[in-house]
Amino acid sequence: MILINLLPHREVARKLRRDQFNVTLAGSVVLGCLIGGLVFLWYQSQITGQQDRNQLLQSEIRQFDAQIKDIAGLEGEIAALRARQQAVEDLQADRNLPVHLLTELVKQLPDGTYIASMRQENQSVTLQGVAQSNERVSELLRNLANNTPWFSKPELVEIVAGSVSLTTRDVRRVANFTIRVTLVRASEAEKNKAATVVSGSTVKQ
Repeated sequence: MILINLLPHREVARKLRRDQFNVTLAGSVVLGCLIGGLVFLWYQSQITGQQDRNQLLQSEIRQFDAQIKDIAGLEGEIAALRARQQAVEDLQADRNLPVHLLTELVKQLPDGTYIASMRQENQSVTLQGVAQSNERVSELLRNLANNTPWFSKPELVEIVAGSVSLTTRDVRRVANFTIRVTLVRASEAEKNKAATVVSGSTVKQ
């Protein structure tokens, strides 16, 4: 007996393949959505955790900023206290500066030189005097620059030739000079003395 299939088997096979493809596609879409959702949730959790850490860090930074401001304020107060302390010490030490000024001037004046007037403004001292010659004025400048820790930066303001009448017949030429010099504070003078002693001992060795 011969069996003949009169059904459209090609269309049935095509429909079956189409149905399988649609099922596979739908399954792929569902799986992709599921994976995408899981990835999204994972990234969201990471972002949330990072935001929490950022907030914690910002809170710590604000605390550190407040502490830094407090420290800066304390440092400013300490600096102000030190400045006031130094000012008080300078005032106490400056009480003896006129004594050092006169003592050192007597020591450093060369023979044939005398001071006619002296004016002090803060640490600047202006000396006006008479010397037998320009060489005596130069010697005085060298003495004030090198031989005493109580003076610094001696400067010759002017030197003018003049004359002095010792008697009616004895008239001598002199040099009228003006010198400006800086009077060193006691604390700095002590440092200069110590440095001079150390350098002197080093040279001897």
